[in-house]
Amino acid sequence: MSEDEPRWLNASELDAWKVFSAMLIKLPAALDAQLRNDAGLNQFEYLVLAGLSEAPARTLRMSELAVLANGSLSRLSHVVKRLEGYGYVRREPCPVDGRYTNALLTEEGYRKLADSAPGHVRHVRSLVVDSLEPEQIEQLRLISLRILRVMDPDLVGDSGVAWPERR
Repeated sequence: MSEDEPRWLNASELDAWKVFSAMLIKLPAALDAQLRNDAGLNQFEYLVLAGLSEAPARTLRMSELAVLANGSLSRLSHVVKRLEGYGYVRREPCPVDGRYTNALLTEEGYRKLADSAPGHVRHVRSLVVDSLEPEQIEQLRLISLRILRVMDPDLVGDSGVAWPERR
């Protein structure tokens, strides 16, 4: 076998990959559909609101929020602009370093998230959490961390996902 020859998947690996690939496609679509139907938000918008809700003073630098929401700064900027239009988020210069822009969750945005969260959590629980045994939850976390570490070593350290430092 030459160095350029791919290491083909065996039958077991291929079967696992096909099932995992189907889940990767179907799960985000199912989560997004629930949020759109029940809350009028897409999953990315929900992640932005949730990330801000957990931050001190409900404020994060846009660059940190992009990491939390797993999106590019450009995509985040478009989404935050839309969320600003709804009155859920406000942008302002970072008081610590004016080169940065902060996103701040408004009271209206917090209420929107609080109203949206119960249905979303029920859906996450029904699709993922309740379909697994308790020990499988930890296995899912460890498998996900291992895959994330390969894709983004800076994001995942030995203790788990290194989310941006909260200011």
